Amino acid sequence: MRGSAALLAALLALGGCKAGDQGGDGSGGSGGGGGGTTASGSALSAVSSLTVKGRAPKTGYERSAFGSSWVDTDDNGCGTRDDILKRDLEDVRFRDGHCLVASGTLTDDPYTGREVRFVRGRSKVDIDHVVALSDAWQKGAQKWDRDKRVAFANDPLNLIAVDSSANRRKGDGDAATWLPPNKAYRCDYVAHQVAVKKAYGLWVTSAEKDAMKRVLGGCPTMKLPARSG
Repeated sequence: MRGSAALLAALLALGGCKAGDQGGDGSGGSGGGGGGTTASGSALSAVSSLTVKGRAPKTGYERSAFGSSWVDTDDNGCGTRDDILKRDLEDVRFRDGHCLVASGTLTDDPYTGREVRFVRGRSKVDIDHVVALSDAWQKGAQKWDRDKRVAFANDPLNLIAVDSSANRRKGDGDAATWLPPNKAYRCDYVAHQVAVKKAYGLWVTSAEKDAMKRVLGGCPTMKLPARSG
């Protein structure tokens, strides 16, 4: 999958995402300055660059269109699922010494704010696509080639470890139809959706764009997230 890794880097570069543009303050506050102005490179200002269209039919969508469930797109010897578990969990223990995560703790689940225990084989932790694959399919991805879909499905910018029950309730919702119950995480969540859709050229519906602006209006200085590493 070396081609997918190279493609992923190229796509993020074209989307304006660079290492070092991390995060934002994540506080949900209005930040310094008044009058509702936004900082250059903010997630809120990036919303305006997203194309607005209607949602296309879901016809033809299958999970397999985005490749097998988890692959090793960065050539580090580990599948993407385990990479994200290692990144997001605390007190990680491995089954094989360095790759297969056997257990760990999601100390502050982004979607609920609760602590969630991960045990392989009976986990209450899911790896969620912040922009759901089905949502992406209906907003441009059905016209991509397979390599781009595989890169998208395994992009760490679009992946996060979360409480499984909250993830199931989300389904393939976008910002207009579902937001995390944990209000403290909503700015970060929507900022990541904007970053992913901008990087991959996915469009948004008018209701979705309005919802993004409404959420990010409460944290106008938050920077557009970028893929680390």
